[in-house]
Amino acid sequence: MTARRSITPADVARAPAPGLDAPSRFAFSPDDRWLAYLWSPEGTLTQRLFVRDMGSGVVRQAFSTPAADEQELSLEERLRKERARELGSGVTRFWWARRAPVLAVPTPSGVHLVDPSTGEDRLALAAGEGPVVDPRLSPDGSTVAFVRGGEVHLADLGSGEVRRLTEGADPASGITHGVAEYIAQEEMDRAHGMWWSPAGRWLAWTEVDESGVTPLRIAHLGTEPGGPPPEEVHRYPFPGEANAVVRLAVTPLAGGKPVWLDLGDEDGYLAWVHWLCDDVVVAAVERRDQRRLDLWRFEAATGERRHLWAEESEPWLNLHDLFEPLGQGGFVWASERSGFRHLWLHGADGRPERALTGGDWVVDSLVTVDEERGQVWFCANRDDARQRQLYRTDLDGAEPVRVTPEQGTHQVVIDHQRHRFVDTWSNLGQPPLVTLRHPEDGRVLEVLYEGVDPRVDELGLEPPRFFTVPAPDGTELFGACYQPEVTPAPTVVSVYGGPHVQRVVDDWAMTANLRAQYLRSLGFCVLVLDNRGSARRGVAFEAAIAKDMGNVEVSDQASAVEWAVAAGLTEAGRVGITGWSYGGYMSAMCLARAPETFRCAVAGAPVTAWDGYDTHYTERYLGTPQSNPDGYRSSAVMTHVRGIKGRLMLVHGLVDENVHFRHTARLVQALVSAGVDHDLLVFPEERHMPRREEDRAFLESKVAEFFVENLLGAGGPGVAGRSGGEEVQQ
Repeated sequence: MTARRSITPADVARAPAPGLDAPSRFAFSPDDRWLAYLWSPEGTLTQRLFVRDMGSGVVRQAFSTPAADEQELSLEERLRKERARELGSGVTRFWWARRAPVLAVPTPSGVHLVDPSTGEDRLALAAGEGPVVDPRLSPDGSTVAFVRGGEVHLADLGSGEVRRLTEGADPASGITHGVAEYIAQEEMDRAHGMWWSPAGRWLAWTEVDESGVTPLRIAHLGTEPGGPPPEEVHRYPFPGEANAVVRLAVTPLAGGKPVWLDLGDEDGYLAWVHWLCDDVVVAAVERRDQRRLDLWRFEAATGERRHLWAEESEPWLNLHDLFEPLGQGGFVWASERSGFRHLWLHGADGRPERALTGGDWVVDSLVTVDEERGQVWFCANRDDARQRQLYRTDLDGAEPVRVTPEQGTHQVVIDHQRHRFVDTWSNLGQPPLVTLRHPEDGRVLEVLYEGVDPRVDELGLEPPRFFTVPAPDGTELFGACYQPEVTPAPTVVSVYGGPHVQRVVDDWAMTANLRAQYLRSLGFCVLVLDNRGSARRGVAFEAAIAKDMGNVEVSDQASAVEWAVAAGLTEAGRVGITGWSYGGYMSAMCLARAPETFRCAVAGAPVTAWDGYDTHYTERYLGTPQSNPDGYRSSAVMTHVRGIKGRLMLVHGLVDENVHFRHTARLVQALVSAGVDHDLLVFPEERHMPRREEDRAFLESKVAEFFVENLLGAGGPGVAGRSGGEEVQQ
């Protein structure tokens, strides 16, 4: 039997969390002979590339590279990792060529090609002349498109010849080719600015002109030695101000000038690009007000365009990439026109022919379409909004059949012939289990990974329990409670609360939430609630925050506390709250707008005034400052600082290029002006997400210390209160 020990801040800071070190990023080769994936057998963040022979079942390591110091990476690569919230090192990405069993692995040294049959790997494209930014392997594996110096280049991987494909870039002025702009990477889930056609005859690429976007300078104040600190310059579009202008071109690989495609809306957003076939490209263009998305069909050779479809929604339209081309020019597409995201079949003329799914539930992903057999596989929360299951339906819109039988969260990857799929499954009581299954009935063909992390027993991790509570308007809200041994107890609410995120899910990640487990071990009750405005509950649920943020979310979180007090879990008057990013915003707003409920708060990297955040995210929910000044005013923390009666600790990285430190600086100025005491913890060389393990460990110790002093102190057993404790008690 494993000896139990106490959880420490170092445990909380360590990644991956207990039980979350399973293999990931599964991908079948084009012929389905090989299955590639990333894994760290040591359970660290330094991953290696493995391949499995699907015939023999033999697994071997295909590629590894030492963990690189992030400071040795190019600034472009560091920023891409940050925007992807990627902490891993070693091998972090790989691709199969679309029509050849060849793997491409980007590393700081360049791009390696790996042959899964022989195990041979070679450095096919070296980074000697400068960083290789966002390399994209051609379908036949013979060519890599990449960006260097703001221009698209092509490297012939046989001869080693490199040629420049584009011209006219001026990165210093904000003009680049082939890369996704900041907004696309951070807010639109579009990480790329280049797309190969299926046969590799064409390359579509973007031109991004950010010259009209005001430069924002961020100084690295924590660097050594002295003297003027190094600076980064970012083109950051603030609400109501200029965005990047994005154009789309197609270049024939056989040679010739680029064909520019008319996207029709210079002030809109290029949401995504897909090839309908090798000579036809489809681009989705979202209007700036984010209420309409147009799908445009272009002939690659001429640029001739035809309007395929317009998706419209109020109060906003949620972007997604659920688009699958069909053989005769039609496609499967997801729409929220019913109030919930569902799949539709569209004809070659772009018009919808019929709904493939329907009901008060949400389709999460379109996994694959087998047009020959008329079948569609998708993941959804049809049976429980807190779960994710794989379903199968027909192109004629038959009743969906659930494929995955176990309750919880399933992440699936199906092979190209739809003969089997990899299922990574977990729930509150089950760490991730990876199996190979049959796509018709979900039966297990083979267990691929069943790891045992000794930390699970060593730290005595017990799952939280779910609860439901009505919002003030009667809407059912889902929550989870980490209950300590003794109740009622001082309580910490762990919050995110913002759009596009759901935290209360039947997934092992909730049980492996070591901050919640650590606080529980100290005697706190920890509550998590998905308030109105959060994800996977439909348009009306999300739209509760339209034009007015930080209002209904606060009242919903307070409702969860009221429920916990009535249930005998929470000691009234001893409730704190903590969160990061939108959760940091919520923590500060709850302290300011519900002082009768919340006694103290830790606000990490908070957005404090939405006029200081970016266009695409903010304008979706609030409009522009010019069109909704009252909404911006009421949604700012600074408007409500005089309501703060409890203790506030602010935490921020000084080189955060997403939620700039200026947000916290502006709030500090307002707190000082209002005479409101507060604490401030800064990390001079951290961005939006604390990346150094030692920084995370220090943060966790300070967060725990703050709640012990402010909730267990001033009368708590054996812990002295801190300055300001008397005011907190009142």
